[in-house]
Amino acid sequence: MSESGKEGNVAQVVLEIRDNIAHITFDHVAARNAMTVSMYESLKSICEDLAKNPKVRVAIFRGAGGKSFVSGSDIAQFANFNSGDDGVRYEEGIDSYLAPLVTLPFPTIAVIDGMAVGGGLAIASCCDFRITTPGAKFGVPIAKTLGNCLSAGNIAWLLAHLNVNIVKRMLLLAEMIPAEELLKQGYVFAIHNQDQLSQEAYDLAVRLSKLAPITQKSSKFVLARLIKNNLPDCNDLISETYGSADFKNGVAAFLKGESPIWIGK
Repeated sequence: MSESGKEGNVAQVVLEIRDNIAHITFDHVAARNAMTVSMYESLKSICEDLAKNPKVRVAIFRGAGGKSFVSGSDIAQFANFNSGDDGVRYEEGIDSYLAPLVTLPFPTIAVIDGMAVGGGLAIASCCDFRITTPGAKFGVPIAKTLGNCLSAGNIAWLLAHLNVNIVKRMLLLAEMIPAEELLKQGYVFAIHNQDQLSQEAYDLAVRLSKLAPITQKSSKFVLARLIKNNLPDCNDLISETYGSADFKNGVAAFLKGESPIWIGK
């Protein structure tokens, strides 16, 4: 996760459509493409518009700068949280921002240079395929950094794409898992050197664009509905976590560039 909002930073999500392929770029290079609220809102709006565009057959998502996909969310916003209810609303907001990405009616590809952390892992997992550079890493190190938690929907989505032991390593041990290991798990589709990544993403997009679009849409939606089916209400746990002294201390320490001290309260 990264702090954002520094003066002069450009923080935007950029859409370009070439032929029948949509290219979406997360551009916040100074903060390793950390997602601000406005960037999440732009992502949601872009995906809603793309879903209505019959000309688009595939979408490619990538971070600007060649060093990071998305490094997390804007941490400064958490300094204004006063209670656990703020955390519940925040996690519900993240779920709503990502829902239009999950329900795009055509295949999606995440191109990961370097890292996909926190919100970046969620965005990459919402895509259908992930191709990466060697040594790219994935994780949610919140047990080390902020002391917050994820929504039930977010964790359910991770569990559907990664086995429970990998998710526990990410969430309980705060491990960053290398792409090479996740390639063996099937989470990463392919690993390519950086100078080959754009061409490989394009080639995969062309391959996908030549297949039956209604079949692809139906298959995606069935899978998404199966994952979301009968999700439990975990707002009590989210409220407890975001309302804790540990979370407040974690945010304050992060913004100061210090290591947090956990007290379990």
